[in-house]
Amino acid sequence: FLNVACDLCCFQIIVFDEECFQGRRHEFTSECCNVMEFGFETVRSMKVESGAWVGYEHASYQGQQFILERGEYPQCDAFGGSNAYHIERMTSFRPISCANHRECRMTIFERENFLGRKGELSDDYPSLQAMGWCNNEVGSLRIQAGAFVCYQYPGYRGYQYIMECDRHCGEYKHFREFGSHCQTPQIQSIRRIQQ
Repeated sequence: FLNVACDLCCFQIIVFDEECFQGRRHEFTSECCNVMEFGFETVRSMKVESGAWVGYEHASYQGQQFILERGEYPQCDAFGGSNAYHIERMTSFRPISCANHRECRMTIFERENFLGRKGELSDDYPSLQAMGWCNNEVGSLRIQAGAFVCYQYPGYRGYQYIMECDRHCGEYKHFREFGSHCQTPQIQSIRRIQQ
């Protein structure tokens, strides 16, 4: 019972329906499938008080996803960091429960269903090519511990895909399970989520 209470208090996000922390506000300590249920059209600014979260462009955890780490986000264009694609709305979000792991480990595979060349990762990689991954295709991956943000381009830029050990049992057999908008599995940089 005490562990559950402790886990719940580790996540807190305050959302606002206007930029610069103005207008209607609501505090969340757990996931929100649709902010419209709370009288919001969309979230225009937010403060992440604790924990790491993943935000989604559309309700029911659909559309472009982006990482939300502790800090203040006065406008939508700050969601997901300065290297993300332009984000105009956020209508659902959820905490990333395994981001607290001190040890992060993942295995990436060249092709789907864990086939082809593989690479073991446990650190941040601003360029997979620089670490010896010759092509930019990651067809599948396994998360053994922790959580990662995978980016479409080197230098932590482009679309973001949040990968967690407790989603899909840590196994992403096909790039479509990444939440990918692309027709090909393009991942060129990866970093750990540590909160």
